[in-house]
Amino acid sequence: DARRVAPGSRRGLPVTERSNPATAAFSRLPPLEMVKLMHAEDLAVAPAVGRILPRIARAVRAAERALRRGGRLIYVGAGTSGRLGVLDASEVPPTFGVPARLVRAVMAGGRHAVTDSVESAEDRPDRGAAAMRISGVRARDLVVGLSASGGARYVLGAMAEAKRRGAVTVGVTCVPRSPLARAARIALIPETGPEAVAGSTRLKAGTAQKMILNMLSTCAFARLGRVRGNLMIHVRPANAKLRARAARIREGRILRTELRPHPGVTGL
Repeated sequence: DARRVAPGSRRGLPVTERSNPATAAFSRLPPLEMVKLMHAEDLAVAPAVGRILPRIARAVRAAERALRRGGRLIYVGAGTSGRLGVLDASEVPPTFGVPARLVRAVMAGGRHAVTDSVESAEDRPDRGAAAMRISGVRARDLVVGLSASGGARYVLGAMAEAKRRGAVTVGVTCVPRSPLARAARIALIPETGPEAVAGSTRLKAGTAQKMILNMLSTCAFARLGRVRGNLMIHVRPANAKLRARAARIREGRILRTELRPHPGVTGL
């Protein structure tokens, strides 16, 4: 009986949009029980990412190849997913001492959407495609589409145009068999399930996407020699803390006392 179906639990909805039975009473709980429940849900994120590590490693290798041959790592997303791409792209240059042009982020709604919601922008595939043309996407680039539900049309338009231009594409989505999962050459699908608040993909899905982007950029640039052991040897010393760190590395203090290979570490 349709009257017995909980809102948001209908078949056909992306799992990220469905109601989570475990959190049905969420709004009626006291604060401690609320945070315990959210924490319990968050515990599913790392295992979901862990189940796709071989595919993430494949994406790392693709990013390394693109950067070695003079290409770029380009993130494209909408809403929370897009903002996570902007965050990662903005942190790469100071962390690894590389030009900002190597890692770019394109977001539905443009720069304004980084701080203000322009959610309707994700419904325009033509603008996603145009963003790839304006960015001058080439075959040597790696384009990473970010959409928790896998259905953001802006992202799908961008992916189609990037593929047409010969670029390798990676899709990061939490919904198996979604349009983005099908469109990407390399699909990264951490299955985090329904959110604590139905449809709020800034929660588990966003956390999973952030973990994946951390791995993708960090591992790629480590492979390119921008990390030695576990040290950011090319970090830009732009403040007192970073200047002190750079000085310790130059003097060899960290290298002598902290740079010891872990027996379990192997190449990708």
